[in-house]
Amino acid sequence: MLSLRIARPASAIFRNALTPKSIRLSSVRFLSTRYTTDHEWVSFDSNTNIGTVGITDYAQKALGDVVFVELPGQGAEVAQGDSIGAVESVKAASDIYAPVSGIIEEINETLADQPGLLNKAPQGDGWLCKLKLSDPSEFEALLNAEAYKAHCEGN
Repeated sequence: MLSLRIARPASAIFRNALTPKSIRLSSVRFLSTRYTTDHEWVSFDSNTNIGTVGITDYAQKALGDVVFVELPGQGAEVAQGDSIGAVESVKAASDIYAPVSGIIEEINETLADQPGLLNKAPQGDGWLCKLKLSDPSEFEALLNAEAYKAHCEGN
């Protein structure tokens, strides 16, 4: 026979878990991902106003094995739709366009030595750059996941 013994009443556990010092509203983050019709994605962190940019899984499959990635310079100011780099594969080369306007804060330097990371994890460790958005409303105008999926199925 199984017997459980509770050391403290459940109400005490929950009361302690919900003390005001454990609630930190400033650490709540709004993370969302949007897509372009050119197959770039941007994941936006509302706390930092930073967007992480990459190419979609659809794009990497269309390109094939990636052999070289050209990335923008850190500190560069870009406008939505500007070319911010290129991806070369065994099949083709393709420009990368800024899904939103902003200033390049960081680039994924790992891609210089491991361009194939774009094939393995295009929407994960294969991100391209991070930029501080100058106009967050541009992000909201991009495609959500459902609209992007419909766009890909229409191609």
